[in-house]
Amino acid sequence: MSFVIVVAALAFLMLAAYRGYSVILFAPLAALGAVLLTDPSAVAPAFTGIFMEKMVGFVKLYFPVFLLGAVFGKVIELSGYSRSIVAAAIRYIGSSRANAVIVAVCALLTYGGVSLFVVVFAVYPFAAELYRQSNIPKRLMPGAIALGAFSFTMDSLPGTPQIQNIIPTTFFKTTAWAAPVLGVAGALFIIVVGLSYLEWRRRAAMAKGEGYGTSLLNEPEPVETAQLPNPLLALAPLVLVGVSNFVLTRMIPQWYGATSSLELPGLAKPVTIPTASVVAIWAVEGALLLGILLVAVTAFGAVRQRFAEGSKTAVGGALLAAMNTASEYGFGGVIAALPGFLVVGDALHAIPNPLVNAAVSVSALAGITGSASGGMSIALAAMGDTFIQGAQAAGIPLEVLHRVVSMASGGMDTLPHNGAVITLLAVTGLTHRESYRDIFAVTMIKTLAVFFVILVYYMTGLV
Repeated sequence: MSFVIVVAALAFLMLAAYRGYSVILFAPLAALGAVLLTDPSAVAPAFTGIFMEKMVGFVKLYFPVFLLGAVFGKVIELSGYSRSIVAAAIRYIGSSRANAVIVAVCALLTYGGVSLFVVVFAVYPFAAELYRQSNIPKRLMPGAIALGAFSFTMDSLPGTPQIQNIIPTTFFKTTAWAAPVLGVAGALFIIVVGLSYLEWRRRAAMAKGEGYGTSLLNEPEPVETAQLPNPLLALAPLVLVGVSNFVLTRMIPQWYGATSSLELPGLAKPVTIPTASVVAIWAVEGALLLGILLVAVTAFGAVRQRFAEGSKTAVGGALLAAMNTASEYGFGGVIAALPGFLVVGDALHAIPNPLVNAAVSVSALAGITGSASGGMSIALAAMGDTFIQGAQAAGIPLEVLHRVVSMASGGMDTLPHNGAVITLLAVTGLTHRESYRDIFAVTMIKTLAVFFVILVYYMTGLV
């Protein structure tokens, strides 16, 4: 019965997310409902002592990353830099390679620190124009955007500042650059297989004489490219974020040592922070801040005009994204404390390989919640210590575990109820029936890439 309660709580949360209800509201309801059915007297203590503790702890660590990432994406948009990068990619790669152009631009923006939600809005007008000129069916466009924005730059490539690559650092005491060889191998697998699939779909559609389409929804206005910023200038903030992230990751431990101690007159006792647990977070925050400052300096006129309103939108989006994930993290903490979860843990322990165990666990929970960061947070809150113990017992570096967990979170997360998928389809004016097939294909490719990386590690021992 205890196992059924846990499954019911997970199913309830998944159904609520699929129906479009707020996870911030329904995650605690699902968690406390499970506690109520297990031990009614424990509801209030579980809410205050577990759910809120986990939720607030998540916000404390990661909200600045969400906030700075959202603001950076917004100023890149307001400055016209994102439009300049897209236009340059079309000009230099060629409009005949529409899929490669869209994947390259989305990848560049997300790896440069722009939120994937911002990327969807920034790229869509150009993608629509490019597909229209090439007479490629519009229904294939979401698959290309998903491949570029929701896959290898989100969690595979080392150093990516996306939150899916940052969360594991606090659990495993790693950095955003963990397991670079495996990360690059996984990214290449996704790029090659993904682009091959998209090109196969394009050729098959065009062989049937299918064109861009008619009577389409949410068609953008023609894009004005006459007065866009220089593409090299537009690329500079993205490059700065990447370089700064790399440099700060290496310099922060040298500056602060093993622990950071804060002593101020108003403090009753010094505040001590283990540096290893926050290096990746501080590095990404510093890099994004430098990127924002560079955009503000180089495009002050364009940004200043709309920054007040744009920053409100960015802050609102950051709050929503952070609180959604924090609520799922609190949910995971409560569920992990229930007796029914021990049954789940025992079943997962039946998977002898620690990397496969972690990959299956994280991927399953990401699929159930429809969120890469949310599913990973639940899994790490509930089973992080188990993953670490299994890896250490098998002599596997925690850097490898970091990369596998990060990539697994971005595998089955893009099921139909995923927020990014719903946003992508809404922006492009398409439906699940028309375009989800290609998004799901990208989802399967991402999932296969996790096990490809595990295979590469065992065959070569490379990290």
